[in-house]
Amino acid sequence: MSETAVPAALAEIIDEFNAVTERERLELLLEFSDELPALPERFSEHPELLEQVVECQSPLFLTVEIAATDTHEVSLFFSAPPEAPTSRGFAGVLKEGLDGLPAAEILAVPDDMPDRLGLTRAITPLRMRGMTSMLGRIKRQVNEALSA
Repeated sequence: MSETAVPAALAEIIDEFNAVTERERLELLLEFSDELPALPERFSEHPELLEQVVECQSPLFLTVEIAATDTHEVSLFFSAPPEAPTSRGFAGVLKEGLDGLPAAEILAVPDDMPDRLGLTRAITPLRMRGMTSMLGRIKRQVNEALSA
């Protein structure tokens, strides 16, 4: 497990989760759910621009935008219903931990990053798979945008 591949903001979030009890981790995940920003109008009025993460038990959609700069900063956008706090929470973690970072840093994030939050015993394996799939979709979209 290479800690160097985890960007600083995301590493802080991982540390925050691991510094509390399992029950408190779920509460922390709910806080991230509450903090997930609404979609900008350009996406909320055009949901077809977002990709559904079908592995999530709830209807979660996401997309990325890549800045036309040397480092290709990535902006992340998520749509998840309020009644899906687990999915929204993980989207909130990714938004806070990765949004605005250079594409190379996002692509270097280890695929097992969701497991590092210490939620594997508190959340069903199916939900954990949804979290891992969100990260995978983000990385795939970044790769596709860079090669376009």
